[in-house]
Amino acid sequence: MNCRVTLDGRQGDYLLGSSDAEHRRLIRQAIRLAPVTESSLREAGIALGQHVLDLGSGVGDVAMLIARLVGPSGEVVGIERDARSISRARSRVAEAGLHNVKFVESDIAHFSTDTRFDAAVGRYILQFLPDPIATLRSLSEKVRPDGIIAFQEGSFAPFVALSGHLPLWSAVVSLHHEVAVRVGVNTEMGPALHRVFQDAGLPAPSMRLVMELGHDPDFTRWLSDATISIRPQIERLNLPLARVGNLDTLHLRLHEEVASSKTVVPWLALVGAWCRMRAN
Repeated sequence: MNCRVTLDGRQGDYLLGSSDAEHRRLIRQAIRLAPVTESSLREAGIALGQHVLDLGSGVGDVAMLIARLVGPSGEVVGIERDARSISRARSRVAEAGLHNVKFVESDIAHFSTDTRFDAAVGRYILQFLPDPIATLRSLSEKVRPDGIIAFQEGSFAPFVALSGHLPLWSAVVSLHHEVAVRVGVNTEMGPALHRVFQDAGLPAPSMRLVMELGHDPDFTRWLSDATISIRPQIERLNLPLARVGNLDTLHLRLHEEVASSKTVVPWLALVGAWCRMRAN
């Protein structure tokens, strides 16, 4: 996910920015998330031959994952507002040799098509939007009866709770939570999907929460890299960085804290929710 997708034509600021460094971070993160996302999409019913709409494609990771699930007889259309992200996504799709993916620079409300998709999906999207219910309503009009709506969104509550045993890790996680809340991110959109789906006129979704735990340097790097990405927001909000120290050494200090504790630390919980459209 690389930008807010709004229904009134306004493009909001994505919390973590759209720099080359953030694109690289998103790609590394997507590698970690791929097994969880693939499992959720398979459980939702994404399968060979389907035509799938991917909302907020960013640099293309979810779209490419779906492209492999639907195979050459299927197709993925990714919608993204940020031109730099689309350019990166198109290059990556070409490098991967995938011929069943295309990207459209558009807001979902302005995306026009005669096609009714078999499914519409998104990951880490609705939590950034000012009106996720309206977005789902608009999206559902582009999915055929008995088609699939499937989203994965975050939950900070278990992330914060399971970080409390390590002072530095907990301080950084708390800083992320504070920034997210201050800029208007719904930090509990994952669990809220049960209500949001129904308020959008969809059936109550099936849901599953998955939370990865880890201790290796690549895992602990997630948090320091994301902190560097949100540094402009931290400074804009005038939040003190002193509590987490020098960002240049944050990765090393976080990893040393985790390693010396002989424990594991969490990453943001990912809540999957999916349903089938009512057959009219």
